[in-house]
Amino acid sequence: MAQVNEYIRYEPDERPPHSIAAGVGFQAAVVIIAPVVLSAIIIGRAANQPESYLTWIAFAALLISGVSTILQAVRVGRIGAGHVLVMGTSGAFIAVCIAALVKGGPSLMASLIVVSSLFQFALAARLSLLRRILTPVVSGTVIMLIAVTVMPIVFGLLTDVPEGTPSAAAPTAAGATLATLVVLALCAPVTWRLWAPLIGIVIGCAVAAPFGLYDIQPVIDAPWVGFPAGAWPGLDLTFSAEFWALLPAFVVVTLVGAIETIGDGIAIQRVSRRRPRATDFRLVQGALNADGTGNLLSGLLGAPPNTTYSTSISLAELTGVAARRVGVYVGAIFAVLALSPKVTALLIAIPNPVGAAYVTLLIGILFVQGMKLVVESGLNSRKAVVVGLSFWIGVGFQNQVIFADLLGKTWGTLLGNGMTAGGIAAILLTAFM
Repeated sequence: MAQVNEYIRYEPDERPPHSIAAGVGFQAAVVIIAPVVLSAIIIGRAANQPESYLTWIAFAALLISGVSTILQAVRVGRIGAGHVLVMGTSGAFIAVCIAALVKGGPSLMASLIVVSSLFQFALAARLSLLRRILTPVVSGTVIMLIAVTVMPIVFGLLTDVPEGTPSAAAPTAAGATLATLVVLALCAPVTWRLWAPLIGIVIGCAVAAPFGLYDIQPVIDAPWVGFPAGAWPGLDLTFSAEFWALLPAFVVVTLVGAIETIGDGIAIQRVSRRRPRATDFRLVQGALNADGTGNLLSGLLGAPPNTTYSTSISLAELTGVAARRVGVYVGAIFAVLALSPKVTALLIAIPNPVGAAYVTLLIGILFVQGMKLVVESGLNSRKAVVVGLSFWIGVGFQNQVIFADLLGKTWGTLLGNGMTAGGIAAILLTAFM
């Protein structure tokens, strides 16, 4: 007889009282809101975008996260998992989005996100094809290369403070943030670990404030309700050489993100029922379609793409409330907060050293997830060749130490991204196995 999970109080199709659903939804929104906005802000700041654009992407990131979270919960046609899967800005896209902003601005990034999201819709209908192309070896290698690509940018933000700031300000704020995150991650109970990002960022900001790194004035001046000061960046429909050079990197990261969504779509079904059931892959396809819809909306609004947050699974396990109504409340809270310039200003004011310290831990965990994918697939001598060679090809091209002077502008942009070079190498080498 199948073991009954007595900790589940409400299954996805059940209707808890609105007070319970709203309470659990508010907890999830508070836990996740800072990473949702912070990842988008890191992208904008690293690409030296103006403050008006930062206010826009903070608004757009929250709004799209809200809409796509609701889609995941309510399941409209073939879109949505029918479970509580909270959506938010994807850290995997940090490097490629920065590259697009630097090469062609927000409109180029938006166009790349829109086009790459279409690949996700196409392959969502063919899960078997997606998993044949992006094997654990390929996906794991690309995920490790994402970390290698992002970390130099993050390390630059660790010391990015205004002129005249005391020299101790950046290391003190970053150190306090990272120390808090590490202590909570290693020593705290599971319940407190869920709150680690928020607690770490709050403590980091509190330490940064006496040094003048946390500017509270924009928060005070911002209205409680309204639309962002920034304008919609639009789409770049010229399809320039930069577009075609960066498109493979966006497609590769989009499809690797789809693999993560598949995993979350399977896991949330497992933890949301009292009695175990076979995985419904129609719901997994629905999760992918909702993820793709979120990415499409992100591109249309000029914000970084989103993805499912695995925190959703932990929250369902801890609270025992897996009802879809919770997802609707989380999404609604995100959408309402998107229309509060004061809330977005509060998050935009997070100092670079604090945000970079958080992202350092986030990307470190991402690197290990890539390693885990490779190792769990059964690492033999042939797979070792594929992973080792592809990884270092990616690192070499990313750092422009492999035939950089022979590639020219277009090929240099295409292969100068380590994820593209390493991902293509991994796919080609895997085809020969």
